[in-house]
Amino acid sequence: MTTKLETPDAQSSVAAPEGGTMKAVVQEGTGSADVLHLREVERPVLADDRVLIRVRAASVNALDWHTVHGGFLLNVISMLMRQKNLPIRGVDVAGVVESVGKNVTELRPGEEVFGLGRGTFAEYASCLERGLLQKPKELSFTQAAAVGVAGLTALQGLRDKGHLGPGQRVLIHGAGGGVGTFAVQIAKALGAHITAVTGPKNVDLIRTLGPDEVIDYTKEDVTRRAQRYDVVFDVAATRPIGAMRRLLTPNGMFVQCGASKSGWLAVFGRILALVVRSRVLGQRVVMYISTTNRADLAVLRELIETGKLRPQIDRTFALTEAAEAVRYVGSGQARAKVVITID
Repeated sequence: MTTKLETPDAQSSVAAPEGGTMKAVVQEGTGSADVLHLREVERPVLADDRVLIRVRAASVNALDWHTVHGGFLLNVISMLMRQKNLPIRGVDVAGVVESVGKNVTELRPGEEVFGLGRGTFAEYASCLERGLLQKPKELSFTQAAAVGVAGLTALQGLRDKGHLGPGQRVLIHGAGGGVGTFAVQIAKALGAHITAVTGPKNVDLIRTLGPDEVIDYTKEDVTRRAQRYDVVFDVAATRPIGAMRRLLTPNGMFVQCGASKSGWLAVFGRILALVVRSRVLGQRVVMYISTTNRADLAVLRELIETGKLRPQIDRTFALTEAAEAVRYVGSGQARAKVVITID
Protein backbone atom coordinates (compact mmCIF):
# COMPACT_ATOMS: atom_id res chain seq x y z
CA MET A 1 0.00 0.00 0.00
CA THR A 2 1.34 3.43 -0.95
CA THR A 3 0.93 6.34 1.47
CA LYS A 4 0.21 9.56 -0.36
CA LEU A 5 2.26 12.62 0.45
CA GLU A 6 0.72 15.84 1.62
CA THR A 7 -0.59 17.71 -1.42
CA PRO A 8 0.21 21.43 -1.87
CA ASP A 9 -2.05 24.07 -3.35
CA ALA A 10 -2.84 23.73 -7.06
CA GLN A 11 -0.46 26.53 -8.05
CA SER A 12 2.45 25.23 -5.97
CA SER A 13 5.41 23.19 -7.16
CA VAL A 14 8.07 21.30 -5.31
CA ALA A 15 11.65 21.33 -6.46
CA ALA A 16 13.42 18.06 -7.06
CA PRO A 17 15.79 17.03 -4.30
CA GLU A 18 19.34 18.09 -5.12
CA GLY A 19 21.89 15.31 -5.29
CA GLY A 20 21.19 11.77 -4.27
CA THR A 21 21.50 8.53 -6.16
CA MET A 22 19.21 5.73 -7.29
CA LYS A 23 19.37 2.25 -8.71
CA ALA A 24 18.77 2.04 -12.47
CA VAL A 25 19.17 -0.45 -15.31
CA VAL A 26 21.87 0.94 -17.60
CA GLN A 27 22.65 -0.27 -21.11
CA GLU A 28 26.41 -0.65 -21.59
CA GLY A 29 26.88 -1.78 -25.18
CA THR A 30 24.57 -3.57 -27.61
CA GLY A 31 23.83 -7.02 -28.93
CA SER A 32 21.92 -8.83 -26.18
CA ALA A 33 20.26 -8.34 -22.82
CA ASP A 34 23.62 -9.15 -21.23
CA VAL A 35 24.57 -5.47 -21.73
CA LEU A 36 21.96 -4.39 -19.17
CA HIS A 37 23.38 -3.84 -15.68
CA LEU A 38 21.95 -2.54 -12.42
CA ARG A 39 23.99 0.52 -11.41
CA GLU A 40 23.93 3.26 -8.80
CA VAL A 41 23.50 6.51 -10.72
CA GLU A 42 22.52 10.10 -10.03
CA ARG A 43 18.84 10.89 -9.74
CA PRO A 44 17.33 12.84 -12.67
CA VAL A 45 17.59 16.62 -12.44
CA LEU A 46 14.06 18.01 -12.69
CA ALA A 47 13.41 20.63 -15.38
CA ASP A 48 10.62 23.23 -15.16
CA ASP A 49 8.32 21.28 -17.49
CA ARG A 50 8.91 17.81 -16.06
CA VAL A 51 7.64 15.53 -13.32
CA LEU A 52 9.83 13.38 -11.07
CA ILE A 53 8.22 9.99 -10.48
CA ARG A 54 9.01 7.51 -7.75
CA VAL A 55 8.69 4.46 -9.97
CA ARG A 56 6.67 1.53 -8.62
CA ALA A 57 6.46 -0.49 -11.84
CA ALA A 58 7.61 -0.30 -15.47
CA SER A 59 6.63 -2.69 -18.23
CA VAL A 60 8.91 -4.11 -20.90
CA ASN A 61 8.11 -3.46 -24.57
CA ALA A 62 9.47 -4.87 -27.80
CA LEU A 63 11.03 -1.41 -28.18
CA ASP A 64 13.34 -2.18 -25.25
CA TRP A 65 14.42 -5.46 -26.85
CA HIS A 66 15.07 -3.79 -30.21
CA THR A 67 17.02 -0.96 -28.55
CA VAL A 68 19.27 -3.41 -26.74
CA HIS A 69 19.86 -5.38 -29.96
CA GLY A 70 19.94 -2.40 -32.32
CA GLY A 71 23.67 -1.75 -32.45
CA PHE A 72 25.16 0.70 -34.89
CA LEU A 73 22.08 1.06 -37.08
CA LEU A 74 19.87 2.18 -34.20
CA ASN A 75 22.53 4.67 -33.07
CA VAL A 76 22.53 6.22 -36.54
CA ILE A 77 18.73 6.52 -36.50
CA SER A 78 18.84 8.18 -33.09
CA MET A 79 21.38 10.73 -34.36
CA LEU A 80 19.32 11.47 -37.46
CA MET A 81 16.23 11.99 -35.26
CA ARG A 82 18.33 14.12 -32.88
CA GLN A 83 17.32 12.04 -29.89
CA LYS A 84 19.48 12.43 -26.82
CA ASN A 85 21.08 9.16 -25.87
CA LEU A 86 19.80 7.94 -22.50
CA PRO A 87 21.42 4.67 -21.41
CA ILE A 88 18.68 3.84 -18.88
CA ARG A 89 16.05 1.66 -20.52
CA GLY A 90 12.28 1.72 -20.09
CA VAL A 91 9.35 3.81 -21.35
CA ASP A 92 6.16 2.65 -19.58
CA VAL A 93 5.75 3.74 -15.98
CA ALA A 94 3.45 3.76 -12.97
CA GLY A 95 4.31 5.36 -9.66
CA VAL A 96 3.91 8.31 -7.33
CA VAL A 97 4.70 11.94 -8.15
CA GLU A 98 7.72 12.91 -6.07
CA SER A 99 8.02 16.51 -7.24
CA VAL A 100 6.99 18.75 -10.14
CA GLY A 101 8.60 21.54 -12.14
CA LYS A 102 7.21 25.05 -11.92
CA ASN A 103 5.51 24.82 -15.34
CA VAL A 104 3.58 21.64 -14.46
CA THR A 105 -0.08 22.45 -13.84
CA GLU A 106 -2.08 19.20 -13.86
CA LEU A 107 -0.15 16.97 -11.45
CA ARG A 108 0.80 17.31 -7.79
CA PRO A 109 3.24 15.55 -5.47
CA GLY A 110 1.68 12.46 -3.92
CA GLU A 111 -0.59 11.60 -6.86
CA GLU A 112 -0.47 8.08 -8.24
CA VAL A 113 0.13 8.24 -12.00
CA PHE A 114 0.69 6.06 -15.05
CA GLY A 115 1.84 6.65 -18.60
CA LEU A 116 5.11 7.07 -20.46
CA GLY A 117 8.51 8.59 -19.88
CA ARG A 118 12.17 7.78 -20.49
CA GLY A 119 14.55 5.79 -18.35
CA THR A 120 11.82 4.11 -16.29
CA PHE A 121 13.76 0.97 -15.36
CA ALA A 122 14.90 2.89 -12.30
CA GLU A 123 13.82 3.97 -8.85
CA TYR A 124 13.07 7.48 -10.15
CA ALA A 125 12.22 8.79 -13.61
CA SER A 126 11.74 12.27 -15.05
CA CYS A 127 8.72 12.49 -17.36
CA LEU A 128 6.87 15.11 -19.36
CA GLU A 129 3.45 16.00 -17.99
CA ARG A 130 1.75 15.17 -21.30
CA GLY A 131 2.83 11.56 -20.90
CA LEU A 132 1.21 11.05 -17.49
CA LEU A 133 -2.28 10.80 -16.07
CA GLN A 134 -3.74 9.96 -12.68
CA LYS A 135 -3.80 6.17 -12.22
CA PRO A 136 -7.18 4.44 -12.29
CA LYS A 137 -8.00 3.28 -8.78
CA GLU A 138 -9.16 -0.02 -10.26
CA LEU A 139 -5.58 -0.94 -11.19
CA SER A 140 -2.51 -1.85 -9.19
CA PHE A 141 0.79 -0.18 -10.08
CA THR A 142 1.80 -3.37 -11.88
CA GLN A 143 -1.32 -3.34 -14.05
CA ALA A 144 -1.13 0.41 -14.70
CA ALA A 145 2.49 0.16 -15.85
CA ALA A 146 1.37 -2.19 -18.63
CA VAL A 147 -0.96 0.31 -20.29
CA GLY A 148 1.23 3.00 -21.89
CA VAL A 149 2.89 1.97 -25.15
CA ALA A 150 0.77 -1.13 -25.81
CA GLY A 151 -2.54 0.57 -25.03
CA LEU A 152 -1.80 3.67 -27.12
CA THR A 153 -0.51 1.56 -30.02
CA ALA A 154 -3.66 -0.55 -30.10
CA LEU A 155 -6.03 2.41 -29.70
CA GLN A 156 -4.41 4.65 -32.31
CA GLY A 157 -3.90 1.81 -34.77
CA LEU A 158 -7.47 0.56 -34.72
CA ARG A 159 -9.30 3.86 -34.28
CA ASP A 160 -7.11 6.35 -36.17
CA LYS A 161 -5.27 4.26 -38.79
CA GLY A 162 -7.78 1.49 -39.38
CA HIS A 163 -10.88 3.66 -38.80
CA LEU A 164 -12.52 0.64 -37.22
CA GLY A 165 -16.18 1.10 -36.36
CA PRO A 166 -19.26 -0.78 -35.15
CA GLY A 167 -20.14 -3.86 -37.15
CA GLN A 168 -16.89 -3.96 -39.11
CA ARG A 169 -14.71 -7.04 -39.24
CA VAL A 170 -11.16 -6.92 -37.91
CA LEU A 171 -8.45 -9.57 -37.97
CA ILE A 172 -5.89 -9.14 -35.19
CA HIS A 173 -2.76 -11.08 -36.13
CA GLY A 174 -0.59 -11.59 -33.05
CA ALA A 175 -3.37 -11.20 -30.49
CA GLY A 176 -1.49 -12.88 -27.65
CA GLY A 177 1.13 -10.21 -27.01
CA GLY A 178 1.01 -6.92 -25.16
CA VAL A 179 -0.43 -4.85 -28.01
CA GLY A 180 -2.60 -7.73 -29.18
CA THR A 181 -4.38 -8.25 -25.85
CA PHE A 182 -5.18 -4.54 -25.72
CA ALA A 183 -6.29 -4.56 -29.38
CA VAL A 184 -8.82 -7.36 -28.83
CA GLN A 185 -10.45 -5.46 -25.96
CA ILE A 186 -10.38 -2.07 -27.70
CA ALA A 187 -11.84 -3.53 -30.90
CA LYS A 188 -14.64 -5.03 -28.82
CA ALA A 189 -15.27 -1.63 -27.19
CA LEU A 190 -15.46 -0.11 -30.69
CA GLY A 191 -18.21 -2.56 -31.58
CA ALA A 192 -16.28 -4.60 -34.16
CA HIS A 193 -16.52 -8.28 -35.06
CA ILE A 194 -13.15 -9.71 -33.99
CA THR A 195 -11.10 -12.60 -35.31
CA ALA A 196 -8.00 -13.07 -33.16
CA VAL A 197 -4.97 -15.06 -34.36
CA THR A 198 -2.52 -16.36 -31.77
CA GLY A 199 -0.38 -19.32 -30.76
CA PRO A 200 -1.64 -22.45 -28.97
CA LYS A 201 -0.56 -21.43 -25.45
CA ASN A 202 -2.44 -18.12 -25.74
CA VAL A 203 -5.77 -19.39 -27.08
CA ASP A 204 -7.45 -19.77 -23.69
CA LEU A 205 -6.30 -16.33 -22.51
CA ILE A 206 -7.53 -14.62 -25.68
CA ARG A 207 -10.92 -16.33 -25.46
CA THR A 208 -11.45 -14.70 -22.04
CA LEU A 209 -11.14 -11.26 -23.70
CA GLY A 210 -14.29 -11.82 -25.77
CA PRO A 211 -13.35 -12.02 -29.47
CA ASP A 212 -15.90 -13.56 -31.82
CA GLU A 213 -13.41 -16.10 -33.14
CA VAL A 214 -9.96 -17.33 -32.12
CA ILE A 215 -7.57 -18.99 -34.59
CA ASP A 216 -4.62 -21.09 -33.49
CA TYR A 217 -2.05 -20.39 -36.20
CA THR A 218 -0.51 -23.85 -35.76
CA LYS A 219 -3.81 -25.41 -36.82
CA GLU A 220 -4.99 -23.02 -39.52
CA ASP A 221 -3.22 -20.83 -42.07
CA VAL A 222 -5.23 -17.65 -41.80
CA THR A 223 -4.06 -16.39 -45.20
CA ARG A 224 -6.02 -19.20 -46.88
CA ARG A 225 -9.35 -18.06 -45.43
CA ALA A 226 -12.24 -17.07 -47.66
CA GLN A 227 -13.46 -14.51 -45.08
CA ARG A 228 -12.58 -10.88 -45.82
CA TYR A 229 -11.94 -8.13 -43.26
CA ASP A 230 -12.35 -4.36 -43.13
CA VAL A 231 -9.14 -4.07 -41.08
CA VAL A 232 -6.18 -6.41 -40.76
CA PHE A 233 -4.22 -5.32 -37.68
CA ASP A 234 -0.84 -7.01 -37.83
CA VAL A 235 1.16 -7.12 -34.62
CA ALA A 236 3.19 -10.23 -35.39
CA ALA A 237 4.77 -9.21 -38.73
CA THR A 238 5.51 -12.87 -39.50
CA ARG A 239 3.51 -13.37 -42.72
CA PRO A 240 4.09 -11.76 -46.14
CA ILE A 241 2.30 -8.46 -46.60
CA GLY A 242 0.75 -9.58 -49.87
CA ALA A 243 -0.74 -12.67 -48.27
CA MET A 244 -2.21 -10.59 -45.44
CA ARG A 245 -3.61 -8.00 -47.84
CA ARG A 246 -5.56 -10.69 -49.69
CA LEU A 247 -7.71 -10.96 -46.57
CA LEU A 248 -9.00 -7.39 -46.99
CA THR A 249 -12.30 -6.21 -48.41
CA PRO A 250 -11.95 -3.91 -51.47
CA ASN A 251 -11.82 -0.83 -49.22
CA GLY A 252 -10.11 -2.54 -46.31
CA MET A 253 -6.99 -1.26 -44.53
CA PHE A 254 -3.85 -3.19 -43.60
CA VAL A 255 -2.36 -1.72 -40.41
CA GLN A 256 1.15 -2.81 -39.43
CA CYS A 257 2.16 -1.99 -35.87
CA GLY A 258 4.51 -4.81 -34.89
CA ALA A 259 8.03 -5.63 -36.00
CA SER A 260 9.81 -8.91 -36.52
CA LYS A 261 12.41 -9.90 -33.92
CA SER A 262 14.57 -11.53 -36.60
CA GLY A 263 16.82 -8.47 -36.89
CA TRP A 264 16.89 -4.86 -38.03
CA LEU A 265 17.39 -5.76 -41.70
CA ALA A 266 14.08 -7.64 -41.63
CA VAL A 267 12.40 -4.73 -39.84
CA PHE A 268 13.54 -2.13 -42.35
CA GLY A 269 12.86 -4.43 -45.27
CA ARG A 270 9.22 -4.64 -44.19
CA ILE A 271 9.05 -0.87 -43.66
CA LEU A 272 10.43 -0.28 -47.17
CA ALA A 273 7.93 -2.73 -48.65
CA LEU A 274 5.05 -0.93 -46.93
CA VAL A 275 6.28 2.47 -48.12
CA VAL A 276 6.46 1.22 -51.72
CA ARG A 277 3.02 -0.35 -51.53
CA SER A 278 1.49 2.79 -50.03
CA ARG A 279 3.21 5.61 -51.93
CA VAL A 280 4.11 3.95 -55.23
CA LEU A 281 1.38 1.36 -55.71
CA GLY A 282 -1.31 3.33 -53.86
CA GLN A 283 -2.36 0.38 -51.72
CA ARG A 284 -4.27 0.85 -48.47
CA VAL A 285 -1.46 -0.10 -46.09
CA VAL A 286 0.04 1.83 -43.19
CA MET A 287 2.77 1.39 -40.63
CA TYR A 288 2.98 3.77 -37.71
CA ILE A 289 4.49 4.53 -34.32
CA SER A 290 2.09 5.57 -31.57
CA THR A 291 2.24 9.10 -30.23
CA THR A 292 2.09 10.16 -26.59
CA ASN A 293 -0.79 12.36 -25.51
CA ARG A 294 -2.92 12.71 -22.41
CA ALA A 295 -6.20 12.67 -24.34
CA ASP A 296 -5.66 9.10 -25.50
CA LEU A 297 -4.40 8.05 -22.08
CA ALA A 298 -7.71 9.43 -20.78
CA VAL A 299 -9.61 7.29 -23.31
CA LEU A 300 -7.76 4.21 -22.07
CA ARG A 301 -8.44 5.16 -18.46
CA GLU A 302 -12.15 5.54 -19.18
CA LEU A 303 -12.26 2.10 -20.79
CA ILE A 304 -10.58 0.70 -17.69
CA GLU A 305 -12.93 2.49 -15.32
CA THR A 306 -15.99 1.23 -17.23
CA GLY A 307 -14.75 -2.35 -17.15
CA LYS A 308 -14.09 -2.62 -20.90
CA LEU A 309 -10.31 -2.86 -20.66
CA ARG A 310 -8.03 -4.75 -18.30
CA PRO A 311 -4.25 -5.13 -18.73
CA GLN A 312 -3.16 -8.75 -18.98
CA ILE A 313 0.08 -9.62 -17.15
CA ASP A 314 2.20 -12.65 -17.99
CA ARG A 315 5.11 -12.34 -15.57
CA THR A 316 6.67 -9.83 -13.21
CA PHE A 317 10.38 -9.36 -12.52
CA ALA A 318 12.30 -7.41 -9.90
CA LEU A 319 14.51 -4.50 -10.97
CA THR A 320 17.54 -6.73 -10.38
CA GLU A 321 16.08 -9.11 -13.01
CA ALA A 322 15.52 -6.50 -15.73
CA ALA A 323 17.95 -8.14 -18.17
CA GLU A 324 16.07 -11.42 -17.85
CA ALA A 325 12.76 -9.60 -18.37
CA VAL A 326 13.99 -8.05 -21.64
CA ARG A 327 15.41 -11.41 -22.72
CA TYR A 328 12.05 -13.08 -21.99
CA VAL A 329 10.12 -10.52 -24.06
CA GLY A 330 12.44 -11.17 -27.01
CA SER A 331 12.25 -14.95 -26.68
CA GLY A 332 8.81 -15.22 -28.26
CA GLN A 333 7.54 -17.07 -25.19
CA ALA A 334 5.97 -14.07 -23.49
CA ARG A 335 2.24 -13.54 -23.70
CA ALA A 336 0.44 -10.32 -22.79
CA LYS A 337 2.63 -7.92 -20.76
CA VAL A 338 5.83 -8.36 -18.79
CA VAL A 339 6.33 -5.92 -15.90
CA ILE A 340 9.28 -4.92 -13.72
CA THR A 341 8.21 -4.07 -10.17
CA ILE A 342 10.18 -1.77 -7.88
CA ASP A 343 9.74 -1.73 -4.12
